[in-house]
Amino acid sequence: MFPDYDFCNAEFNKYGLDLKESVYNKLSIYCNFLIEYNNYVNLTAITDPTDILYKHFIDSILIVKYADISESALIDVGTGAGFPSVPLKIFIPSLKITLLDSLNKRIEFLRKLCDKLEIDAEFIHGRAEDFSKRKEFREQFDISCARAVANLSVLSELCMPFVRTGGRFIAMKGPNEDLLKAQGAIKVLGGIVSCETNYKLENEERKIIQIKKISQTPTKYPRSSSQIKKKPL
Repeated sequence: MFPDYDFCNAEFNKYGLDLKESVYNKLSIYCNFLIEYNNYVNLTAITDPTDILYKHFIDSILIVKYADISESALIDVGTGAGFPSVPLKIFIPSLKITLLDSLNKRIEFLRKLCDKLEIDAEFIHGRAEDFSKRKEFREQFDISCARAVANLSVLSELCMPFVRTGGRFIAMKGPNEDLLKAQGAIKVLGGIVSCETNYKLENEERKIIQIKKISQTPTKYPRSSSQIKKKPL
């Protein structure tokens, strides 16, 4: 069972975040549905409700401390079980979210979840390297984000084509991400690092990297997944 409101509110307050009861209620529904659904479809290895609070919900929502994302159109690339975009949407209802994942079983979970939560979202079952070439998605978003294990060069090639000029790619990374190795890729793709923030979540090091899109991404990018893996930028 999800921890009670007073406990969750105190934990949010520790990170400088206020937790409204309406937000808490939706996060509780999210947590319980995720645990239930995970019995049939493998969505997450984190199944303890308190761990979900910290490692999925607070971790996702902490973006709002370091980046202004209100009134934005955001695409979550490789969203998995909806992180970070669905908790962000719950916390900031004005956010417009598009959820992209290559596995249809995750997209089906997200459709059911958003229906339960009574929140609007767009769902895309497919690969980033395919959909970012489509006119209706290419350079159409204020923000793309990813909370993935791939290195920043690879993530940038997958995420930056979705972002309009003047928008941002926000990458949620671990402490060992070598930003210098990705600088060349970021430049080629039309971006520049605007902010790098290091912080701790329950004594675990975290990093948020914000990349501003200053020019259009060349049409040759992204390349096919095999080319990206074989020869990262």
